[in-house]
Amino acid sequence: MKILIVTQYFWPEQFFVNDFVRALVAQGHVVEVLTGKPNYPDGKVFDGYDERGCTQERLNDGTVIHRVPLRARRQGGGKNLVLNYLSFVVNGLRFGHRAVRGKDFDVILAVAFSPITSVIPAIYLKWRLRRPLSIWIQDLWPESLSATGFVRSRAILAGVGLMVRAIYGAASQLLVQSEAFRAPVARLAEARKIVYYPNSSRDPKAEAPVACAVNPVLLATLESHFCVVFAGNLGTAQSLHTVLAAARKVRELGACKIVLVGSGSMSGQIREQVEREGLDNVVLAGRYPNEQMPHIFDRAGALLVTLKRDAILTQTIPSKVQAYLAAGRPIIGALDGAGAEIINASGGGLVCAAEDADGLADCIGRMYAMDAGQRGDLGAAGRAYYLEHFEIGRQARRLVSILSENMNSH
Repeated sequence: MKILIVTQYFWPEQFFVNDFVRALVAQGHVVEVLTGKPNYPDGKVFDGYDERGCTQERLNDGTVIHRVPLRARRQGGGKNLVLNYLSFVVNGLRFGHRAVRGKDFDVILAVAFSPITSVIPAIYLKWRLRRPLSIWIQDLWPESLSATGFVRSRAILAGVGLMVRAIYGAASQLLVQSEAFRAPVARLAEARKIVYYPNSSRDPKAEAPVACAVNPVLLATLESHFCVVFAGNLGTAQSLHTVLAAARKVRELGACKIVLVGSGSMSGQIREQVEREGLDNVVLAGRYPNEQMPHIFDRAGALLVTLKRDAILTQTIPSKVQAYLAAGRPIIGALDGAGAEIINASGGGLVCAAEDADGLADCIGRMYAMDAGQRGDLGAAGRAYYLEHFEIGRQARRLVSILSENMNSH
């Protein structure tokens, strides 16, 4: 199958869609990606790239990446984010068809990270290339705008709802990453279009390990302490104040440390708070590429996932949950809804409510008190669940089957 994927975020930015593309190509499919210039999460265009101009590159596996101009996110703030989002829409419409003109694709897949407007260039390409469009929905709009407080006007939210209805209407297939998305999406689209298709993660144990490039000081800490590792974006949705509050409560566990691996909009505030309060049981490790994460995960006592208490976030399964299950390490979760249900169903860890610092501290203490065998059993149960439900090779084959149905219906 020849697939055109439209996504605002792609390699070298670290998103699960990278692994899906790699899995599809490994199974013999031809994949091209239309995206922007990488700048997430720090807001600066990565070295070797420029905001201006269209570029094309080819990965070692043959994946062709078409990049349109993109205004970077800068240092955050509503204005910068809006300009970043609009630049992908405008430049995707302006240059996207020129980039893929003359190419023969079977289907177009738009990965609808927030904001939903990032799908608009894919709708235009559907019309120009006359190919069926599937949208893989990662966030709920307009609900997320209301929940975050970014937009409070009922009139504006109603207008956004009409826009989302039109976007969904342009697709012949809507993939939802959580079963909890089905009902809210069905309020704006035909229910027959909706297919549950979860995010997944590559299987680190099925790949040849890369040479370890993790800071030796961090490795020594991981090996000499019981470390609860949080990996990923350090943003407002992750409720990191809950993590720091729990860290204060478990300081008496002398051999226990909480390690934050990643970066994001909250990085500076977290560092300031850790230094101000002297939280010597919190380690800020910085960001590492995905291929280095197995070296960190394998040495972790447990892996941590947290979210804010928010109605929208209860419907979302954080993509790190699948990555944690794949790693075969026990999980500690402080979140509600779909993500918590997956952890509980897997038998792979301990869960408390979102923003419950006391509950999180209790989970850390309980995990700390377990012996290696007990923690190993939790990790093994989580990994077995991953292999059954989220293994990326199986999920890539299922994606092709879903897209084929969409293609054959046209």
